[in-house]
Amino acid sequence: MLIVMTLCGAMGGAGLKAYATTRKRLHVLMGLGFYGTGALLNIVLLKFLPLTVVLPANALTYVWTLILARMVFKEKVGPLRWIGVACIMGGLYLLVF
Repeated sequence: MLIVMTLCGAMGGAGLKAYATTRKRLHVLMGLGFYGTGALLNIVLLKFLPLTVVLPANALTYVWTLILARMVFKEKVGPLRWIGVACIMGGLYLLVF
């Protein structure tokens, strides 16, 4: 459920990015819907998991965002950003396990 929560956050950002470029109402509704779903999942997860796990896991949103930007919006993602993703993943591993 942590992964779904973070993916919702990234999809929310992608929806708002799509709205900013197309001005289609569906995109803004999609973005807000995904953000809201991610926030609700965050609340549910906090009931069952420690804050020290749930909040750092939010950093996965940055990883999904980078992947979505590359795949959906065809944005160029340089090597330093991929190194940043590796650092985030390493940090999450240290915090969760």
